[in-house]
Amino acid sequence: MTLEQTLPICIAGTWRLGAGERYASCYPATGEPVAWLNAASLDDVEAAVQGAHQAYVHSGWAQRKPHERAAVLYRIAELIRQRAEELAQLQRQDNGKPINETRALVASAAGTFQFFAAACETLEETITPSRGDFLSMSVYEPMGVVAAITPWNSPIASEAQKVAPALAGGNAVVIKPAEITPLLALQLAQICEDAGLPKGLISVLPGKGSLLGDALTRHPLVKRVSFTGGTRTGKHIAHIAADKMMPVSLELGGKSPTIVLDDADLDHAVAGVLYGIFSSSGEACIAGSRLFVARALYEPFMTRLSAAAAQLRLGDPADERTQMGPLISAAHRESVERYVALGLAEGGRLRLGGERPSGGVFDQGYFYPPTILEGLGNHQQVCQEEIFGPVLVALPFDSEEQLIEQANDSLYALAAGIWSRDYKRAWALGRKLQAGTVWINTYKQFSISTPFGGWRDSGLGREKGRLGILQYMEQKSLYWGMNQQPLAWAGVEAGQ
Repeated sequence: MTLEQTLPICIAGTWRLGAGERYASCYPATGEPVAWLNAASLDDVEAAVQGAHQAYVHSGWAQRKPHERAAVLYRIAELIRQRAEELAQLQRQDNGKPINETRALVASAAGTFQFFAAACETLEETITPSRGDFLSMSVYEPMGVVAAITPWNSPIASEAQKVAPALAGGNAVVIKPAEITPLLALQLAQICEDAGLPKGLISVLPGKGSLLGDALTRHPLVKRVSFTGGTRTGKHIAHIAADKMMPVSLELGGKSPTIVLDDADLDHAVAGVLYGIFSSSGEACIAGSRLFVARALYEPFMTRLSAAAAQLRLGDPADERTQMGPLISAAHRESVERYVALGLAEGGRLRLGGERPSGGVFDQGYFYPPTILEGLGNHQQVCQEEIFGPVLVALPFDSEEQLIEQANDSLYALAAGIWSRDYKRAWALGRKLQAGTVWINTYKQFSISTPFGGWRDSGLGREKGRLGILQYMEQKSLYWGMNQQPLAWAGVEAGQ
C-alpha cells in the first residue's frame, strides 16, 4: 500500500472504489494521512445489502453444519495471528493507540474468532419437557443480513466481537466502521475471504455514520443491528429498530464509578485506578472516570495517585515504552479541554494536568495529559457526562449509604470498580451497584466468554459469552405429534 493509492472497499465480495467522496485516514500522533479511500455511497449500501442477501440465500453458508462453519472461523483466527504485527502497526496508525495496546487488541480479535468457532460447533439445541402427546424441540436459525456498526477506539477487536458470532450463526454481515478508522475492518474482510468465507457474506462500508449507518439500519433486508458508540446515536438506532420490530444490541456510553474503600490495598488500588481511566487515553466506554475514595483515606491516596499519574509515559505510539498515545482527533481534544474548563468553572480545581503538552512530538499530534479534577459534587456536569478522555473526577465519601446513592446517580450504568481487602464487603457492595460489569480488586479486564453490556443509557442487550451467537439467530419451536388417535376436538376416530 502506497500513500498515493486510493484503497478499494469491499462491497458484497467485490473490491472496488467507493462511490462517495475521497478522504484520508490520518495518524493521530502527527495528523498526517496514512491512507486514502473513497467513502461508500447510498448506492453502495444498497449493493452491499442486496449482495449480502443473495450470498446468504445462495452460498450455502447458512446450511453448512456448525462444525463446517467453525472450521472457517478457526482459519480466520489463525490468519489474524499470522498477520498480527502488520495488523497491530496498522491499527496504531489508524487510531493512535500505543503499539502494545494494539497488539493486545489484535490478539483479542483472534481469540474471539477462536472462541465463537468452538461455541458454534458445540452449541446444542433442546428437546423441551413434554406436556402432552407430542415431542417438542427448540432450534435456532440464522437471521439473514445483519449490520455491525463499530467505534473508532478499538477497531478489529470490536469488529470481531460482532462479526464472529454473526458468521458463526450462519448470517451475512455488513460492517460500518467508524469513518475515521476504516483500515482494520477492510483488513478483516480480506482475511475472512482468504480463510474461505464465501464471497458476498461480508462487506465494509467506510464513511459517515449519520448517512450510511442510518441507511443500513432502515434497510428492510437488515434483520439485526449491533452498534457500539455514542448514546445519542444508539437511541436513534433504537427508534428506527422499534418501527421495524427489529432486534438490536446497543453498547453505549459510560460514566463508571471506581471505589476505594478504607481497607483497600493501596498498591493495587493506585495501579488499578490509573489503568482504569488513563489507559487508552481514557477513550473507553468503561473508563473508571468517577473516583470515590473513603474520606479518611482520601488525601494520602490522592497524593500517591497523582504522583503515579504524573509518571505515566505520554508519547509516540510506536515507542514500546509509551503508555498513553494521542487522542483521536483535534476536535476530540478540544471537546476534552472544554470539559476540563467547565469543571473549573463549576468550582473544581486541578490536582494534575489540564494543559496540552508541548515540544517535539507533542506539537504535531493530539496529545493530552492525565488530568485529575477534585472539589466537585457528583451532581455537576463533568461528573454526569461522558468525557471520553484522560480526565478523572475524584470525590471523597463518608458512608457506604452515601457512596451507593452517588455511584448509582447517573444516566449510565455500564461498569464499576471496587477496591477492598474484605471480599464479603466488596460482594455486598457490588450487588448494590447498578452496572453491567463490576470489577473487584481489578479493572478493565475482559473475557470473551463472559457477557458484556450495560443498563439504562449504557445500552441494550449483551455481547460475548457462549450464547452470544444466539443474539444473531431466531429461535423456532417444533412439535412432533405422538398421539395414537386423531385430535379429539375434530370428532374424527382412527380408521374412519
